[in-house]
Amino acid sequence: MERYILKEMLAWRSSPHRKPLLLWGARQVGKTYILQKFGRQFFDKVHYFNFERTPELHSIFAHNLEPNTIITQLEFYLGLPIDRERDLIIFDEIQECPNALTSLKYFCEDMPKLALCAAGSLLGLQFSSHSFPVGKVDILHLHPLCFEEFLLGLGDNKSLDILHQLSHNSFIPEIVHKHLWEKLKLYFIVGGLPEVITTYLQYQTHLLVALEKVRKKQEELITAYTADMAKHAGKVNAMHIDRVWRAVPEQLALAQDGSAQKFKFKGVIPGINRYDRMAGPIDWLQSAGLIIKIPIANAAQLPLAAYTKENAFKLYMFDVGILGAMSYLSPKAILDYHYGTYKGYFAENFVAQEFRSKDAQPLYCWQARQSEVEFVRVVDDVVIPIEVKSGHVTQAKSIKIFQEKYQAPYRVIMSANNLRIDHQHKLHRYPLYLAYKFPLL
Repeated sequence: MERYILKEMLAWRSSPHRKPLLLWGARQVGKTYILQKFGRQFFDKVHYFNFERTPELHSIFAHNLEPNTIITQLEFYLGLPIDRERDLIIFDEIQECPNALTSLKYFCEDMPKLALCAAGSLLGLQFSSHSFPVGKVDILHLHPLCFEEFLLGLGDNKSLDILHQLSHNSFIPEIVHKHLWEKLKLYFIVGGLPEVITTYLQYQTHLLVALEKVRKKQEELITAYTADMAKHAGKVNAMHIDRVWRAVPEQLALAQDGSAQKFKFKGVIPGINRYDRMAGPIDWLQSAGLIIKIPIANAAQLPLAAYTKENAFKLYMFDVGILGAMSYLSPKAILDYHYGTYKGYFAENFVAQEFRSKDAQPLYCWQARQSEVEFVRVVDDVVIPIEVKSGHVTQAKSIKIFQEKYQAPYRVIMSANNLRIDHQHKLHRYPLYLAYKFPLL
Protein backbone atom coordinates (compact mmCIF):
# COMPACT_ATOMS: atom_id res chain seq x y z
CA MET A 1 0.00 0.00 0.00
CA GLU A 2 1.13 3.52 -0.71
CA ARG A 3 1.87 5.63 2.35
CA TYR A 4 2.35 9.39 2.52
CA ILE A 5 5.31 8.96 4.87
CA LEU A 6 7.33 7.71 1.89
CA LYS A 7 7.80 11.34 0.79
CA GLU A 8 9.41 12.17 4.14
CA MET A 9 11.62 9.11 3.85
CA LEU A 10 12.77 10.23 0.41
CA ALA A 11 13.61 13.65 1.85
CA TRP A 12 15.65 11.88 4.52
CA ARG A 13 17.50 9.86 1.87
CA SER A 14 18.46 13.03 -0.01
CA SER A 15 19.50 15.06 3.03
CA PRO A 16 23.23 15.75 3.28
CA HIS A 17 22.86 15.88 7.07
CA ARG A 18 20.89 12.71 7.57
CA LYS A 19 21.28 10.57 10.67
CA PRO A 20 20.10 7.00 11.19
CA LEU A 21 16.32 7.01 10.72
CA LEU A 22 14.14 5.68 13.52
CA LEU A 23 10.59 4.80 12.47
CA TRP A 24 8.30 4.57 15.49
CA GLY A 25 4.75 3.29 15.55
CA ALA A 26 2.30 0.93 17.17
CA ARG A 27 2.35 -2.72 16.22
CA GLN A 28 0.75 -3.60 12.89
CA VAL A 29 0.78 -0.09 11.37
CA GLY A 30 3.06 -1.18 8.51
CA LYS A 31 6.57 -0.12 9.58
CA THR A 32 8.33 -3.18 8.16
CA TYR A 33 6.43 -3.03 4.88
CA ILE A 34 7.15 0.63 4.19
CA LEU A 35 10.84 0.31 5.04
CA GLN A 36 11.30 -2.68 2.74
CA LYS A 37 9.34 -0.97 -0.04
CA PHE A 38 11.51 2.11 0.42
CA GLY A 39 14.65 0.01 0.22
CA ARG A 40 13.61 -1.94 -2.86
CA GLN A 41 12.68 1.21 -4.78
CA PHE A 42 15.57 3.52 -3.92
CA PHE A 43 18.65 1.48 -2.98
CA ASP A 44 20.84 -1.07 -4.71
CA LYS A 45 20.35 -3.69 -2.00
CA VAL A 46 18.42 -4.03 1.25
CA HIS A 47 19.85 -5.89 4.24
CA TYR A 48 17.12 -6.72 6.74
CA PHE A 49 17.67 -7.76 10.36
CA ASN A 50 14.84 -8.56 12.77
CA PHE A 51 15.87 -8.57 16.44
CA GLU A 52 12.67 -10.26 17.61
CA ARG A 53 12.64 -13.07 15.07
CA THR A 54 16.42 -13.63 15.17
CA PRO A 55 17.63 -13.23 18.78
CA GLU A 56 21.11 -14.52 17.90
CA LEU A 57 21.76 -11.12 16.33
CA HIS A 58 21.85 -9.62 19.83
CA SER A 59 25.30 -11.10 20.44
CA ILE A 60 26.75 -8.87 17.69
CA PHE A 61 25.90 -5.83 19.83
CA ALA A 62 26.74 -7.35 23.21
CA HIS A 63 30.33 -6.12 23.64
CA ASN A 64 31.46 -3.75 20.90
CA LEU A 65 29.34 -0.96 19.39
CA GLU A 66 31.97 0.27 16.93
CA PRO A 67 30.15 0.57 13.55
CA ASN A 68 32.82 -1.07 11.37
CA THR A 69 32.99 -4.05 13.71
CA ILE A 70 29.20 -4.40 13.67
CA ILE A 71 28.98 -4.18 9.86
CA THR A 72 31.76 -6.77 9.46
CA GLN A 73 29.91 -9.19 11.74
CA LEU A 74 26.63 -8.57 9.94
CA GLU A 75 28.35 -9.31 6.63
CA PHE A 76 29.66 -12.57 8.11
CA TYR A 77 26.14 -13.43 9.32
CA LEU A 78 24.66 -12.74 5.87
CA GLY A 79 27.48 -14.22 3.87
CA LEU A 80 27.23 -11.10 1.69
CA PRO A 81 29.10 -7.79 1.44
CA ILE A 82 27.35 -4.58 2.50
CA ASP A 83 28.05 -1.49 0.41
CA ARG A 84 28.32 1.29 2.98
CA GLU A 85 27.35 4.00 0.47
CA ARG A 86 24.75 2.36 -1.78
CA ASP A 87 22.85 -0.18 0.32
CA LEU A 88 20.14 0.19 2.95
CA ILE A 89 20.33 -1.56 6.32
CA ILE A 90 17.10 -2.14 8.27
CA PHE A 91 17.10 -2.95 11.99
CA ASP A 92 13.55 -4.14 12.70
CA GLU A 93 11.98 -4.56 16.16
CA ILE A 94 14.96 -2.66 17.52
CA GLN A 95 13.32 -2.33 20.94
CA GLU A 96 14.14 -6.01 21.47
CA CYS A 97 17.88 -5.22 21.40
CA PRO A 98 18.56 -2.02 23.39
CA ASN A 99 22.29 -2.20 22.57
CA ALA A 100 21.41 -1.97 18.87
CA LEU A 101 19.42 1.17 19.62
CA THR A 102 22.39 2.64 21.49
CA SER A 103 24.65 1.79 18.55
CA LEU A 104 22.76 4.26 16.34
CA LYS A 105 24.63 7.03 18.13
CA TYR A 106 27.95 5.68 16.91
CA PHE A 107 26.68 5.03 13.40
CA CYS A 108 25.66 8.68 13.29
CA GLU A 109 29.09 9.86 14.46
CA ASP A 110 31.41 7.41 12.69
CA MET A 111 29.54 6.23 9.57
CA PRO A 112 27.29 9.10 8.40
CA LYS A 113 27.15 7.96 4.76
CA LEU A 114 25.55 4.63 5.66
CA ALA A 115 21.79 4.52 5.05
CA LEU A 116 20.51 2.91 8.23
CA CYS A 117 16.83 2.67 9.20
CA ALA A 118 15.44 1.18 12.37
CA ALA A 119 11.84 0.32 13.16
CA GLY A 120 10.20 -0.40 16.45
CA SER A 121 7.64 0.46 19.05
CA LEU A 122 8.26 2.03 22.42
CA LEU A 123 7.11 -1.19 24.03
CA GLY A 124 9.91 -2.43 26.24
CA LEU A 125 11.98 0.76 25.95
CA GLN A 126 10.34 3.14 28.38
CA PHE A 127 11.42 1.09 31.38
CA SER A 128 14.82 0.17 29.95
CA SER A 129 18.03 1.28 31.62
CA HIS A 130 19.76 1.68 28.26
CA SER A 131 20.40 5.16 26.91
CA PHE A 132 18.42 6.56 24.00
CA PRO A 133 20.54 8.15 21.24
CA VAL A 134 19.13 11.64 21.76
CA GLY A 135 20.10 14.02 18.94
CA LYS A 136 21.77 11.22 16.99
CA VAL A 137 18.75 9.93 15.05
CA ASP A 138 16.09 11.30 12.75
CA ILE A 139 12.65 10.21 13.93
CA LEU A 140 9.45 9.63 11.97
CA HIS A 141 6.17 8.35 13.37
CA LEU A 142 3.99 5.98 11.37
CA HIS A 143 0.29 5.88 12.22
CA PRO A 144 -2.59 3.80 10.84
CA LEU A 145 -3.57 4.75 7.30
CA CYS A 146 -5.47 8.02 7.18
CA PHE A 147 -8.69 8.24 5.17
CA GLU A 148 -6.91 9.46 2.03
CA GLU A 149 -4.42 6.57 2.21
CA PHE A 150 -7.39 4.23 2.67
CA LEU A 151 -8.91 5.57 -0.56
CA LEU A 152 -5.55 5.07 -2.23
CA GLY A 153 -5.53 1.46 -1.05
CA LEU A 154 -9.03 0.98 -2.49
CA GLY A 155 -7.87 2.38 -5.82
CA ASP A 156 -10.36 5.26 -5.63
CA ASN A 157 -8.14 7.60 -7.61
CA LYS A 158 -10.96 9.79 -8.94
CA SER A 159 -11.94 10.80 -5.41
CA LEU A 160 -8.30 11.40 -4.50
CA ASP A 161 -7.80 13.65 -7.52
CA ILE A 162 -10.65 15.84 -6.30
CA LEU A 163 -9.39 15.89 -2.70
CA HIS A 164 -5.85 16.79 -3.74
CA GLN A 165 -7.07 19.79 -5.73
CA LEU A 166 -9.26 21.25 -2.98
CA SER A 167 -8.75 24.74 -1.62
CA HIS A 168 -10.84 26.92 0.68
CA ASN A 169 -12.66 28.23 -2.43
CA SER A 170 -13.50 24.78 -3.79
CA PHE A 171 -16.87 23.19 -4.40
CA ILE A 172 -17.44 19.46 -3.95
CA PRO A 173 -20.17 18.11 -6.26
CA GLU A 174 -22.96 16.52 -4.26
CA ILE A 175 -22.51 13.17 -6.00
CA VAL A 176 -18.86 13.15 -4.95
CA HIS A 177 -19.74 14.22 -1.40
CA LYS A 178 -22.21 11.33 -1.02
CA HIS A 179 -19.68 8.88 -2.44
CA LEU A 180 -16.98 10.03 0.01
CA TRP A 181 -19.43 9.86 2.90
CA GLU A 182 -20.16 6.22 2.10
CA LYS A 183 -16.43 5.48 1.94
CA LEU A 184 -15.97 7.22 5.28
CA LYS A 185 -18.53 4.92 6.92
CA LEU A 186 -16.63 1.98 5.46
CA TYR A 187 -13.42 3.39 6.93
CA PHE A 188 -15.16 3.62 10.33
CA ILE A 189 -15.53 -0.17 10.14
CA VAL A 190 -12.24 -1.20 8.56
CA GLY A 191 -9.97 1.44 10.08
CA GLY A 192 -6.40 2.11 9.04
CA LEU A 193 -4.40 -1.01 9.96
CA PRO A 194 -2.81 -2.44 6.79
CA GLU A 195 -3.51 -6.08 7.60
CA VAL A 196 -7.19 -5.34 8.16
CA ILE A 197 -7.44 -3.32 4.94
CA THR A 198 -5.77 -6.15 3.03
CA THR A 199 -8.33 -8.56 4.49
CA TYR A 200 -11.15 -6.30 3.28
CA LEU A 201 -9.67 -6.04 -0.20
CA GLN A 202 -9.40 -9.82 -0.49
CA TYR A 203 -13.14 -10.28 0.07
CA GLN A 204 -14.61 -6.94 -1.04
CA THR A 205 -16.71 -8.45 -3.84
CA HIS A 206 -18.89 -9.93 -1.08
CA LEU A 207 -19.39 -7.04 1.34
CA LEU A 208 -20.97 -8.97 4.22
CA VAL A 209 -18.27 -11.63 4.12
CA ALA A 210 -15.56 -8.97 3.85
CA LEU A 211 -16.78 -7.11 6.92
CA GLU A 212 -17.09 -10.33 8.92
CA LYS A 213 -13.49 -11.18 8.01
CA VAL A 214 -12.46 -7.63 8.97
CA ARG A 215 -13.96 -7.98 12.45
CA LYS A 216 -12.29 -11.36 12.93
CA LYS A 217 -8.91 -9.93 11.96
CA GLN A 218 -9.41 -6.97 14.31
CA GLU A 219 -10.24 -9.35 17.15
CA GLU A 220 -7.02 -11.26 16.43
CA LEU A 221 -5.03 -8.03 16.56
CA ILE A 222 -6.66 -7.00 19.84
CA THR A 223 -5.54 -10.34 21.29
CA ALA A 224 -2.03 -9.72 19.98
CA TYR A 225 -1.90 -6.25 21.57
CA THR A 226 -2.98 -7.75 24.88
CA ALA A 227 -0.22 -10.35 24.58
CA ASP A 228 2.29 -7.54 24.04
CA MET A 229 1.17 -5.96 27.29
CA ALA A 230 1.86 -9.19 29.17
CA LYS A 231 5.21 -9.60 27.47
CA HIS A 232 6.57 -6.14 28.21
CA ALA A 233 4.83 -5.06 31.41
CA GLY A 234 4.65 -8.10 33.69
CA LYS A 235 1.50 -9.90 34.85
CA VAL A 236 0.12 -7.35 37.34
CA ASN A 237 0.99 -4.24 35.30
CA ALA A 238 -0.36 -5.88 32.15
CA MET A 239 -3.73 -6.44 33.83
CA HIS A 240 -3.88 -2.76 34.80
CA ILE A 241 -2.85 -1.62 31.32
CA ASP A 242 -5.45 -3.89 29.71
CA ARG A 243 -8.18 -2.56 32.03
CA VAL A 244 -7.33 1.05 31.14
CA TRP A 245 -7.20 0.24 27.42
CA ARG A 246 -10.61 -1.44 27.47
CA ALA A 247 -12.02 1.41 29.56
CA VAL A 248 -11.40 3.87 26.72
CA PRO A 249 -14.16 2.58 24.38
CA GLU A 250 -16.36 1.81 27.40
CA GLN A 251 -16.20 5.41 28.63
CA LEU A 252 -16.59 6.83 25.15
CA ALA A 253 -19.79 4.79 24.79
CA LEU A 254 -21.21 6.35 27.96
CA ALA A 255 -21.25 9.85 26.46
CA GLN A 256 -24.78 11.15 26.98
CA ASP A 257 -24.76 13.87 24.34
CA GLY A 258 -22.65 12.07 21.77
CA SER A 259 -19.51 13.94 22.80
CA ALA A 260 -16.57 12.29 24.54
CA GLN A 261 -16.04 13.31 28.15
CA LYS A 262 -13.05 13.68 30.43
CA PHE A 263 -11.55 10.28 31.21
CA LYS A 264 -12.73 9.09 34.62
CA PHE A 265 -10.44 7.03 36.85
CA LYS A 266 -12.99 5.57 39.25
CA GLY A 267 -13.91 1.96 38.61
CA VAL A 268 -11.30 1.30 35.93
CA ILE A 269 -8.85 -0.57 38.18
CA PRO A 270 -10.24 -1.94 41.47
CA GLY A 271 -8.95 0.05 44.42
CA ILE A 272 -7.34 2.75 42.27
CA ASN A 273 -9.31 5.98 41.90
CA ARG A 274 -6.60 8.62 41.45
CA TYR A 275 -4.64 9.72 38.43
CA ASP A 276 -1.23 9.49 40.09
CA ARG A 277 -1.70 5.73 40.53
CA MET A 278 -3.11 5.28 37.02
CA ALA A 279 -0.60 7.45 35.20
CA GLY A 280 1.76 4.52 34.54
CA PRO A 281 -0.70 2.42 32.50
CA ILE A 282 -1.93 5.50 30.61
CA ASP A 283 1.62 6.60 29.77
CA TRP A 284 2.45 3.04 28.71
CA LEU A 285 -0.49 2.89 26.31
CA GLN A 286 0.31 6.31 24.91
CA SER A 287 3.97 5.41 24.39
CA ALA A 288 2.94 2.18 22.70
CA GLY A 289 0.78 4.21 20.30
CA LEU A 290 -2.45 2.46 21.31
CA ILE A 291 -4.33 5.52 22.57
CA ILE A 292 -4.55 9.21 21.76
CA LYS A 293 -4.41 11.47 24.80
CA ILE A 294 -5.86 14.96 24.45
CA PRO A 295 -5.40 17.41 27.35
CA ILE A 296 -8.33 19.65 28.27
CA ALA A 297 -7.48 23.36 28.26
CA ASN A 298 -9.57 25.75 30.35
CA ALA A 299 -8.46 28.78 28.34
CA ALA A 300 -7.82 29.21 24.61
CA GLN A 301 -4.63 31.18 24.93
CA LEU A 302 -1.05 30.44 23.95
CA PRO A 303 0.61 28.31 25.04
CA LEU A 304 -2.34 25.96 25.41
CA ALA A 305 -0.29 23.57 27.56
CA ALA A 306 -0.12 26.21 30.28
CA TYR A 307 -3.90 26.02 30.73
CA THR A 308 -4.19 22.26 31.21
CA LYS A 309 -4.10 20.01 34.26
CA GLU A 310 -2.19 16.77 34.39
CA ASN A 311 -5.27 14.78 35.40
CA ALA A 312 -7.77 16.32 32.96
CA PHE A 313 -7.80 14.81 29.50
CA LYS A 314 -9.75 12.75 26.98
CA LEU A 315 -8.63 9.38 25.65
CA TYR A 316 -9.36 7.99 22.21
CA MET A 317 -8.35 4.78 20.46
CA PHE A 318 -5.45 4.86 18.00
CA ASP A 319 -7.59 3.28 15.27
CA VAL A 320 -11.30 3.75 14.67
CA GLY A 321 -11.63 0.20 13.32
CA ILE A 322 -10.25 -1.24 16.54
CA LEU A 323 -12.60 1.10 18.43
CA GLY A 324 -15.59 -0.44 16.63
CA ALA A 325 -14.41 -3.98 17.36
CA MET A 326 -13.83 -3.22 21.05
CA SER A 327 -17.21 -1.48 21.25
CA TYR A 328 -18.91 -4.60 19.82
CA LEU A 329 -20.68 -2.51 17.20
CA SER A 330 -21.77 -4.55 14.22
CA PRO A 331 -20.44 -3.44 10.83
CA LYS A 332 -24.01 -3.23 9.54
CA ALA A 333 -24.99 -0.72 12.25
CA ILE A 334 -22.05 1.50 11.31
CA LEU A 335 -22.67 1.17 7.59
CA ASP A 336 -26.37 2.03 8.07
CA TYR A 337 -25.29 4.84 10.42
CA HIS A 338 -27.81 3.64 13.00
CA TYR A 339 -25.95 3.57 16.30
CA GLY A 340 -27.39 6.49 18.24
CA THR A 341 -25.13 8.75 20.27
CA TYR A 342 -22.23 6.38 19.56
CA LYS A 343 -21.86 8.18 16.24
CA GLY A 344 -20.65 11.27 18.08
CA TYR A 345 -17.61 9.74 19.71
CA PHE A 346 -16.81 7.73 16.56
CA ALA A 347 -16.67 10.99 14.63
CA GLU A 348 -14.47 12.58 17.32
CA ASN A 349 -12.14 9.58 17.42
CA PHE A 350 -11.82 9.71 13.63
CA VAL A 351 -10.97 13.42 13.65
CA ALA A 352 -8.40 12.94 16.43
CA GLN A 353 -6.83 10.11 14.42
CA GLU A 354 -6.68 12.19 11.23
CA PHE A 355 -5.19 15.19 13.03
CA ARG A 356 -2.50 13.04 14.62
CA SER A 357 -1.66 11.46 11.25
CA LYS A 358 -1.33 14.85 9.57
CA ASP A 359 1.33 16.35 11.83
CA ALA A 360 2.97 16.14 15.22
CA GLN A 361 1.27 19.23 16.63
CA PRO A 362 -0.26 18.51 20.06
CA LEU A 363 -4.03 18.19 20.20
CA TYR A 364 -6.17 19.95 22.80
CA CYS A 365 -9.81 20.18 23.84
CA TRP A 366 -11.38 23.31 25.37
CA GLN A 367 -13.80 23.27 28.27
CA ALA A 368 -15.21 26.10 30.37
CA ARG A 369 -18.17 25.65 32.75
CA GLN A 370 -20.88 23.92 30.68
CA SER A 371 -19.25 24.62 27.31
CA GLU A 372 -16.91 22.37 25.38
CA VAL A 373 -15.25 22.49 21.97
CA GLU A 374 -13.92 19.09 20.88
CA PHE A 375 -10.65 20.36 19.43
CA VAL A 376 -8.65 23.56 19.40
CA ARG A 377 -5.75 23.83 16.98
CA VAL A 378 -3.04 26.45 16.62
CA VAL A 379 -3.02 27.80 13.06
CA ASP A 380 -0.64 30.65 12.20
CA ASP A 381 -0.15 31.31 15.93
CA VAL A 382 -3.89 31.67 16.52
CA VAL A 383 -6.18 29.24 18.37
CA ILE A 384 -8.96 27.93 16.11
CA PRO A 385 -11.98 26.09 17.60
CA ILE A 386 -13.21 22.93 15.87
CA GLU A 387 -16.60 21.44 16.70
CA VAL A 388 -17.32 17.87 15.58
CA LYS A 389 -20.82 16.70 14.68
CA SER A 390 -21.65 13.21 13.45
CA GLY A 391 -24.67 14.14 11.34
CA HIS A 392 -26.31 16.98 9.46
CA VAL A 393 -27.59 18.86 12.51
CA THR A 394 -24.84 21.31 13.40
CA GLN A 395 -26.23 23.54 16.13
CA ALA A 396 -23.12 24.40 18.11
CA LYS A 397 -23.76 26.57 21.16
CA SER A 398 -20.32 25.97 22.68
CA ILE A 399 -18.43 27.20 19.66
CA LYS A 400 -20.48 30.41 19.69
CA ILE A 401 -19.57 30.93 23.35
CA PHE A 402 -15.94 30.30 22.47
CA GLN A 403 -16.13 32.83 19.65
CA GLU A 404 -17.70 35.51 21.84
CA LYS A 405 -14.97 35.02 24.43
CA TYR A 406 -11.88 34.71 22.24
CA GLN A 407 -12.78 36.26 18.86
CA ALA A 408 -11.02 33.65 16.72
CA PRO A 409 -10.46 34.62 13.06
CA TYR A 410 -12.91 31.86 12.17
CA ARG A 411 -14.54 28.77 13.68
CA VAL A 412 -14.86 25.29 12.19
CA ILE A 413 -17.67 22.75 12.26
CA MET A 414 -16.95 19.26 10.91
CA SER A 415 -20.06 17.21 10.14
CA ALA A 416 -21.90 15.16 7.52
CA ASN A 417 -22.55 18.31 5.49
CA ASN A 418 -20.69 19.39 2.38
CA LEU A 419 -17.81 21.86 2.30
CA ARG A 420 -18.77 25.49 2.73
CA ILE A 421 -16.46 28.34 3.71
CA ASP A 422 -18.46 31.36 4.88
CA HIS A 423 -15.96 34.20 5.15
CA GLN A 424 -18.61 36.77 5.99
CA HIS A 425 -19.74 34.94 9.13
CA LYS A 426 -16.28 33.49 9.86
CA LEU A 427 -17.66 29.95 9.78
CA HIS A 428 -15.88 27.13 7.96
CA ARG A 429 -17.93 23.97 7.45
CA TYR A 430 -15.94 20.84 6.63
CA PRO A 431 -17.28 17.37 5.89
CA LEU A 432 -15.76 14.93 8.37
CA TYR A 433 -13.77 13.19 5.66
CA LEU A 434 -11.73 16.38 5.14
CA ALA A 435 -10.27 16.39 8.66
CA TYR A 436 -6.88 15.43 7.25
CA LYS A 437 -7.00 18.43 4.89
CA PHE A 438 -7.55 20.98 7.66
CA PRO A 439 -6.74 23.82 7.25
CA LEU A 440 -7.59 24.20 3.57
CA LEU A 441 -5.46 26.92 2.03
